[in-house]
Amino acid sequence: MSNNVNANHLLDYPKKFLEMLSAPFVGREEEARVLTLALLSKEHVILIGEPGTAKSALARRAADLMSAKFFMYLLTKYTEPAELFGALDVNALKQGIYKRITKDRLPESEIAFLDEIFNANSAILNALLSLLNERVIYDGYNVIKVPLRTLISASNRVPDEPELDALYDRLLLRHYARPVSEDQWKDLINSAWDYEFSDKWHISQTIMTVSQLDELYSLIPQVDLSAVKSKLLKLYAMLEEKGIHLTDRRKGKVLKIAASHALLNGRLKAIEEDLIVLKYIAPKEIDDFEKVSALLSEELKTPIKYMKELNEIYSNIKEATKYVDAANESDPRLVELIRSLRATRDRVIALGKESGDEKVEEFSKDVINEIDKLLEKVARKLGIYP
Repeated sequence: MSNNVNANHLLDYPKKFLEMLSAPFVGREEEARVLTLALLSKEHVILIGEPGTAKSALARRAADLMSAKFFMYLLTKYTEPAELFGALDVNALKQGIYKRITKDRLPESEIAFLDEIFNANSAILNALLSLLNERVIYDGYNVIKVPLRTLISASNRVPDEPELDALYDRLLLRHYARPVSEDQWKDLINSAWDYEFSDKWHISQTIMTVSQLDELYSLIPQVDLSAVKSKLLKLYAMLEEKGIHLTDRRKGKVLKIAASHALLNGRLKAIEEDLIVLKYIAPKEIDDFEKVSALLSEELKTPIKYMKELNEIYSNIKEATKYVDAANESDPRLVELIRSLRATRDRVIALGKESGDEKVEEFSKDVINEIDKLLEKVARKLGIYP
C-alpha cells in the first residue's frame, strides 16, 4: 500500500512541472512537453528551429524549476574541449597527474544545454558520444563519470554530414520549433514584456527535485505496456511504408518514452494515446514531422481524433437542423432521420466515455444537447411529441 501511495504522490510532480515550464512562453507547450519527457526518461533531446524560439530559455527554466546544476554553451567549429570539460589542472600536471578542473563545466552538470550542437568538431564529437550513451567522458587515462540526466541541444538545421549520424541518432527526442503563429503575436509581446520586466514568472520554489526525478524514473518499469505493444508494431510498419525509417536503437526506446508519457499523465498503465510520442522519435528530416503527426492523428485514439469526429458530427447536426426547418410534415425522410439521430447520439456518448479526456467529454455533452434539440424539433414536426 505504501508503495502505491508513494507512486501516486510522485505522479503529481510531472504535470505541475510541465505547466510551470510552459507558463511564461506563448505557443511553446509542445517544446515544454518534449523537454519534460526527456527529463522523465533521462534521454536527450534536440530542438530544431530558427534562433529566437525560446529554446535556451526553456532549458534554463527547466533547470531552475528543479534547482539542478546547469551548464550552457554555444558551440562553434573552433570550440575546444577545455571550454566544455574544464581546463587542465596545471598544478596536478606538475605532479604527474592528468586531470581537469571541472567546476561549473559540463562534467558536473545535471542538465545541460548545447546550442548549435552540430558545429562540434571531431574532438568534442567523440567525447559527446560517450557522454550521451554511457554518461562518462574518456579523457586521456581518466574516465569521468557525469551526473547528467538530460542533454538539451539545439540547432537551426538537420545534419546531412555522415559523421554526425551517430550523434543525431543518440538525441532520441526531436522537435521542430516553429515561430508562433500570427494570431498569438499579441499574447507573445505581452508575455515577453512580463518575462523580462516583472516578477510574474519568478521561480520562488523548486517544483520537482532531481532526486524526485530519479524516483519517477524508477517507476518506468512499473508501467503496464501490454495495451500498446501490438499497435506500436503496426505503426512501425506504416511508417516504413511512408519511407520513415527508425533505427533499431530508436525502435527499442519508444516504449520507454510511452511509459514516461503515461507517468506525465498520472498513470501507471499505458494507453494508445501514449504512442503519440512517436512524433518526437520517428522524424528525421523536417518534412517528416508533418507526415508522422498526420499518421498518428489518424491512427491513434487521442483527444484530437475524438474531437475531430465530434466536430464532424456537430457540423452534420447543424446542417440537418437547416434541412428540418425547411422540410414539411409529410417528408418521409424525417422518420429515418430520427433513427439516424438516435444512433448518432449513442455514438457520441461512447466517444465521450472512451476518450477519458475531460474536454472531449464536455464537448460530447454539448453535441448530445444539440442532437436532443433536433430530435425534439423533428418529433414536433411529425406530431409525435407531447
